[in-house]
Amino acid sequence: MSGAPESRDATKAALPDSAPAHFSLRFSPPALLPFVQLARFDRPIGWWLLLLPCWWSDALAGIASRRGPDLGHDLLFLVGAVAMRGAGSTWNDLVDRDLDAKVERTRGRPLPSGRITPRAAKLFLIGQAMVGAVVLFSLNWFAIATGLASLLIVAVYPFMKRITSWPQAVLGLAFASGGLMGWAATFGRLDTPAWLIYLAAIFWTMGYDTIYALQDSRDDAIAGIRSTARLFGGRVRDAVGLLYLGCIVSAVAAIFLAGGGPVAPIGLCAFALHLVWQLRRVAPGIAPAQALRLFRSNRDAGLILFAGLAIDGLLRAGV
Repeated sequence: MSGAPESRDATKAALPDSAPAHFSLRFSPPALLPFVQLARFDRPIGWWLLLLPCWWSDALAGIASRRGPDLGHDLLFLVGAVAMRGAGSTWNDLVDRDLDAKVERTRGRPLPSGRITPRAAKLFLIGQAMVGAVVLFSLNWFAIATGLASLLIVAVYPFMKRITSWPQAVLGLAFASGGLMGWAATFGRLDTPAWLIYLAAIFWTMGYDTIYALQDSRDDAIAGIRSTARLFGGRVRDAVGLLYLGCIVSAVAAIFLAGGGPVAPIGLCAFALHLVWQLRRVAPGIAPAQALRLFRSNRDAGLILFAGLAIDGLLRAGV
């Protein structure tokens, strides 16, 4: 009995970017901890960042349809985001297990450390994908087709860091796909506001993932892993600023074309101020812990924008 807490503490210590106090680590049996870490359940920021573009898109559709956000869709998106983020992380770690072994921050992950076998990881991947499929097939046929198309981008993403300095752009195409899903689930089609909020989410994802990649710039150079953090170098703050500006401009256009009222722009302004707060702290030599904190703060930024869009839609619905 005395060995279990020590094993659990050792496992948490091996993953510096986890949230040690998260309930998934504190209450999971030791045998399940490698699966918890493989799916990143102990790092909820990932599914938040996958979920938020879905909620933005649904709230934007709520503005356009004058009914506010669809809470049923939002709940489905929540379940789907947790499942598919876990599946995507499992796939990523299967592909990257050799590279992860060369990077200090990632060599303690379940696959490169040998705490879980590739076969077990593949079975776990299938299980998570099945949960995501149940959620997806609860939507209309157009939303189903849109979601399936995005899986192609998810599948190729782990290979991009080997062949291009822009893997964050590919991640943006994949992680931001929720910007299409909320609108597609409401209207059964994609209109210009949906494409614009998708574009906003792509720019946002590229920006925050560049900040995230600053944690590993030194090890990535040794391992031959490419990233926008390495590409931008000493101009990383300017580059992330341009990406965040692209996000704001795209979101402004999306809100305008969807018929947004006064609250949505207020939410967007607050979102923009949060991004400026991040930029003031971004620097090429930023400490890994600070880069991780800024990256994680994007959950709050995304929720601010969602709140503005959702309240605007509810007011237009007369709620």
